[in-house]
Amino acid sequence: MLTVTFIRHGQSQDNVKSIWAGWKDAPLSELGVKQAAALGKAFSGTKIDAFYVSDLLRAHDTGKAVFDAHSSPKPPFTVNPKLREQHFGIAEGQPWVIDAPPDQSYDEMFLQGIFPVLKGRDEKFPQGESLNDLARRTDQAIAECVLPHLAAEGDVHIALASHGLCISELVASLLRLDPDSRRDISYAGLFNTAWTRAVVTLKDGKAPLDAHNPPPLTVQITHVNNDDHLLTLHVAEEPIDENSAAARAFFGGKAAI
Repeated sequence: MLTVTFIRHGQSQDNVKSIWAGWKDAPLSELGVKQAAALGKAFSGTKIDAFYVSDLLRAHDTGKAVFDAHSSPKPPFTVNPKLREQHFGIAEGQPWVIDAPPDQSYDEMFLQGIFPVLKGRDEKFPQGESLNDLARRTDQAIAECVLPHLAAEGDVHIALASHGLCISELVASLLRLDPDSRRDISYAGLFNTAWTRAVVTLKDGKAPLDAHNPPPLTVQITHVNNDDHLLTLHVAEEPIDENSAAARAFFGGKAAI
């Protein structure tokens, strides 16, 4: 049996700015560092056999905090750029806007520095990725980071430290390998350092010969958006306006409405 724990990064310095921040590589904020440390402490007694982390600072350092708290001998720690957040192209670092101004084309908006949330899975900012582009990348990430562990004997637990939108697509990529999985449930909208867990087995009980063309899997989601470790943090609630709240939900993987 393979257990896969998906970990969203702690709060970054860009999370509080309501800007487009996919590949923009901001570090963890002071609060984000504390969140990651709390997660590491909570997972210190959990055996993890391999870590895979995004190369972007906010996810890498969150994964490293959990890794550092893990008892020796330490498991492998692998950086994989396929676990990066969605790339927003020319919108990176620009203000996040939920609604497009009426009666303007995207090109007109972009020239004015207006970058609203794009509708549909194929829409993307110039030089960026669409959600379907991201899904193709997460299919590759699952093939590289997850599926090879199905060949191992006994129980294996791996952790993937990534980003809100990327994790929602990673979970969907994994579920697509189970022909009996429900596709009408969203596992998006993760809080900072919240984790979601899946248990994966082979339907035919045999190890795949080719991770890029695996046999059907059974995938069971056992935990979603768990952030109980943050109960140990005593942080004053910061004021947040409606647009900032919507932005934080969006980057947690919850599509804006």
